[in-house]
Amino acid sequence: MIEKLDIRESSPGDLVAIEKLYPDAFPDEDLLPLVRALLRERPIVLSLVAIAAKSLLGHVAFTTCSVTSSSDKVALLAPLAVAPAWQRQGIGTAIVRAGLQRLEAAGVTQVYVLGDPAYYGRLGFVPEAGVAPPYPLPAEWHGAWQSMSLGSAEPPRRGKLSVPQPWRQPALWAP
Repeated sequence: MIEKLDIRESSPGDLVAIEKLYPDAFPDEDLLPLVRALLRERPIVLSLVAIAAKSLLGHVAFTTCSVTSSSDKVALLAPLAVAPAWQRQGIGTAIVRAGLQRLEAAGVTQVYVLGDPAYYGRLGFVPEAGVAPPYPLPAEWHGAWQSMSLGSAEPPRRGKLSVPQPWRQPALWAP
């Protein structure tokens, strides 16, 4: 892990570095339209960056969502990117944990993610069976739909994750 890693909310001045980060981290995916849309949704999106030696090394977004038939405040974690040269050094873990702490302080009770179970499982996420994602997932992805409870509140037991406009694209939920 880097000695001095500063994790803070992103600012408009970070946009150029964020727009460089995603194609570098995900050369086979075009996440920039989603990232740009999320950054325009500031009141409902917590956007954090990881900075070291004046360089932006990582970014994560958490989007406030809801679950049908529940009044709980929940969030969706995605996307998460770390500069390729800095991966496997704890930056992704640090930035996600910082976000989870902020969300818990803001009253969020559950966080959902569609991602690698090996990676997110190390952070405490577990497979989610009660709350469905906004779109059906391919069978091979069902273990990738995960959640984590924050605080002591009981998580939503059943329902469907209701997402804001940037996430209402079925292609984001399919191979």
